[in-house]
Amino acid sequence: MISSAHIAAGQALGGAELFYVRLVNALQERREPVLAITSPGGLISRRLRPDVAQEHVPMRGIIDLPSRWRIGAIVRQNQPDIVQTYMGRATRLTHLDRDRHALHVARLGGYYDVKGYRHAHAWVGNTRGICDHLLRSGFPASRIAHIGNFVDTPAAASPKRIAELRRQLDIPEDAIVLLAVGRFHPIKGFADLLTAFHLLGEAPRGRRATLVIVGDGPLQATLRSYACQLGIDRRVRWAGWQLDPQPYYELADLLVCPSHHETLGNVILEAWAHRRAVLATQTVGAMELATDDSQSWTVPAQDPQALSDGMRRLLLDDSLREALAASGRRMVDDHHSQQRIVAAYLEFYRWLVG
Repeated sequence: MISSAHIAAGQALGGAELFYVRLVNALQERREPVLAITSPGGLISRRLRPDVAQEHVPMRGIIDLPSRWRIGAIVRQNQPDIVQTYMGRATRLTHLDRDRHALHVARLGGYYDVKGYRHAHAWVGNTRGICDHLLRSGFPASRIAHIGNFVDTPAAASPKRIAELRRQLDIPEDAIVLLAVGRFHPIKGFADLLTAFHLLGEAPRGRRATLVIVGDGPLQATLRSYACQLGIDRRVRWAGWQLDPQPYYELADLLVCPSHHETLGNVILEAWAHRRAVLATQTVGAMELATDDSQSWTVPAQDPQALSDGMRRLLLDDSLREALAASGRRMVDDHHSQQRIVAAYLEFYRWLVG
């Protein structure tokens, strides 16, 4: 068995942090020796299984020397085979001697400046594009692994739970529901989404359309004000940040991902896992996930009219949405299942150690 320590800084729960939680919990479920090193009081540690061994280090910044020393002391004390870091801060604070027992694996979920990653011993990119980015930057191909993300395969929510959620959100019984999930940041394209929803009109195919948005962030007030300016505020439901967004996917007829840039697109995988059709903009992540139109309907990014036309096309064709949903679920089962991704990590760890 390969023992591993996993280091992530920060208090919030974004896509990288949620994947960290899923991977550490999955390793623990397999009884692989695993240690989680996280910031104290953060949301990450609360989502880990209670039987996961944990250590807490502040990791306040990339030059937090006490945290760097503390991480080194924890590694020396526990002597894991692999120390895997997530994102820039944790990676920059982790420095392991090459002649020591542990090997440092840095996981990248974005096209980051590689200067803060060169000191690691090996690297994981969750897309082929990121791995190519590392290769172009001179990293050794033999120590780079392309290992994607996995999402949990959910049990279907009960009809009673979905009906209750519709009542809570005041969604008319006959309304068709579009869903968007994400952080309210300019790069996520929520202003384009609101414009596209306005262009769609109130009742495509004779059914009222309701847009449910799950998330929060610095643009929340701006986006709410913009919805009012467009006159669509009474048809938009702001669900806020949700610790468990699964019922919202079950509620939706269509998931819309309007990002200007997306390295991967975890919400696409989550929608597929729930057998929901996806309309996505043509970001590098979405185009890598959806290898053809049989899995996801894509339109140009930063083009609200194209996004609106895509919404209309999919809402008017139930059979097309069903086909996209089924194909997306097959993609998750075949390439982004927990079993496949965890096995890939363990195989890479064994190869490095061996």
